[in-house]
Amino acid sequence: MSNQVTFSPRSFAVVGAGPVGCIVAAFLAKGGYEVTLCDVLPSLLKPALDPGIIIEGAESLQEKVTRTCTTIDELAQYKPDVIFITVKANALPLIASAIEGFQREGMYVISWQNGIDTELELAKVLRRDSIMRAVVNYGCGLAGPAHVKMPFHHPPHYIQELEAEAAPAAMAIAEALTNCGLTTAHTDQIISMVWRKGVLNACMNPVCAVTGLTMAQSMTDPIVFNIVDSLVKECIQVARSNEINLGWEFYPHAIEYMSNAGDHKPSMLMDIENNRRTEIDYINGKFVAYGKQAGIATPYNITLLSLVKGLESKQESG
Repeated sequence: MSNQVTFSPRSFAVVGAGPVGCIVAAFLAKGGYEVTLCDVLPSLLKPALDPGIIIEGAESLQEKVTRTCTTIDELAQYKPDVIFITVKANALPLIASAIEGFQREGMYVISWQNGIDTELELAKVLRRDSIMRAVVNYGCGLAGPAHVKMPFHHPPHYIQELEAEAAPAAMAIAEALTNCGLTTAHTDQIISMVWRKGVLNACMNPVCAVTGLTMAQSMTDPIVFNIVDSLVKECIQVARSNEINLGWEFYPHAIEYMSNAGDHKPSMLMDIENNRRTEIDYINGKFVAYGKQAGIATPYNITLLSLVKGLESKQESG
């Protein structure tokens, strides 16, 4: 009989008060858990305490978090059992270094983000047996500080640990999320799920960011669609050459999914419009890197990566 103590998380921290982070924070608060919401912008945090985070759309709730803070270092005093990272992937090195200062046995860090290999970025600094990766299936945008529009919610969400010994903890975290209404399942196929979502992001986000078109406009414009279609095929080739299982039906699924994406702007286009750095390095940049690893040419991904980087450079110098 095992004498292992069962992990039962009660205290959560959420790093990032954008729409993705606000949703997980609000649901955890709804479940009665202790929730600390952390963001560098105080203006995003203030309404989370009063009147609380407001979510409208596919889900409807209003919940106050326990507390807020503006630096990762402040989280140390609250001793969270679990830290959700919901910010853009380019901030991961700094965040991981800050968490390292107070990492302890039995504390877990979850990459609740878009992008490929975000969990490995955390594992470069933090203990591998503390790291988990999630794939999230909801759409969201900020209507204002701590005010989220949620056009769709397609649970379950998925979570997996990097090291097998952390599986019981991952299951406990999935159960906690499920109990508060954010239905989450433990999986052993997270890499496949991350790459399936990564292909969709790599084909839609940069095309919209460069053209200024919405997702629906990109898919219905016959010239622009040729670029999207070529990106899909190139990304699939890279994935399969690296023995990533996308499934035999993935190409038609990807085209159908993006065709039904709706007339809205993906996050990368909004980043460009708001003079923010994008996550291009963890999306198309990863397909370029994995293409090199497998000896696969990636001209479409290289082109889109370069164009988005050019737009970022223009902002920085402007």
